[in-house]
Amino acid sequence: MSLTAFSFPTRTLYGAGALAELPAALAKLGVSRPLVVTDGGLVKTEAFAQLASVLGASNQGKTWFVFDGVHPNPIEEDVRQAAAALRENQCDGVVAIGGGSPLDAGKAARLLARRPGFDLAKFYDESDWSGLLPLVAIPTTAGTGSEVGRSSVITLDATHRKAVLFNPEMLAKLVILDPALTVGLPPHLTAATGADALTHCIESFTCPSFHPMCDGIALEGARLIFDALPKAYRDGQDLTARGHMLVAAAMGAVAFQKDLGVVHSLAHPLSSICGMHHGLANALCLVASMRLCSARRPGLYRRVGQAAGLEVIQLSDAEADRVTIAFMESFLAGLGLNRKLSQFGVKPEHLDALVAQAWEDPCHQTNAAPVTLADLRALYLEVL
Repeated sequence: MSLTAFSFPTRTLYGAGALAELPAALAKLGVSRPLVVTDGGLVKTEAFAQLASVLGASNQGKTWFVFDGVHPNPIEEDVRQAAAALRENQCDGVVAIGGGSPLDAGKAARLLARRPGFDLAKFYDESDWSGLLPLVAIPTTAGTGSEVGRSSVITLDATHRKAVLFNPEMLAKLVILDPALTVGLPPHLTAATGADALTHCIESFTCPSFHPMCDGIALEGARLIFDALPKAYRDGQDLTARGHMLVAAAMGAVAFQKDLGVVHSLAHPLSSICGMHHGLANALCLVASMRLCSARRPGLYRRVGQAAGLEVIQLSDAEADRVTIAFMESFLAGLGLNRKLSQFGVKPEHLDALVAQAWEDPCHQTNAAPVTLADLRALYLEVL
């Protein structure tokens, strides 16, 4: 029997209005000059206005500072510029607010604040990343769960590919889940980010690694999403649904410390090569991948079906999967996610590069069932 480590350490404040606790939380962490890391779109939103109000809008540029240059799929230059802003403004902590991209960039900026000029392509050559600046993570989307993650996904200059920079030291000191900050998210992004969280829950649950704690979290996360995501999609002002989606997204990210699967190996190149939103890429690849996995491991999705409230207990393995996958197809269609990759600019001439990068992506190595290079090509063709 191999040894397995279970770890769920992130302190989290949850509830409408939780953002008001930020100043006291920063003081408790010893942070008096935070850098807010975000993107150019978010600074124009009500969510950012609420953050500015809490920190003191008149103090921006005096006691708190902003870096808003993060790209939708963060690149190494985002991290370098954010780290430079940390040093130039003599900041002693980071508040990362937004979707997964600002959260990932904010986490990683602390690496280069500690070691200026470090080559991120050699991240794993360095074993000691202790002493990073404190981080408070505030998601404004319910998708990636990056706020509770130990890693950042950054496209590196050396490879022009997404790389996972993983180290437990990268964990946030505090996560604030405030559904009031997500009410302005438009329906199509609510759907895409929610589908990302759902994919995390499904792929982590079906990953063959032994981690029953994560399995339970993944299934309950999926149950919350099946209930809350359609409500949040239809009515963005539904704070209960918005709140449940924030919690479920964090649960999905906690669960995928088990690892993920082939859907993510397909999705990562769609972002790095074609610029596709990560959650959307996951959504469009999910059903086809479930069909492939079910054919090789019948019964794989019975408990996912139960989480969705389906009557699958008495069915055969194959029928339980068929009913669950049919539900999943309908569920995603109800969120406007029943489209093809070609409708988002993916072309047949992208296929060779997509397949090559997907094969190099490690996520498929922990898929519910082994996949081949030919399988990856066939899956792309099915959803193209």
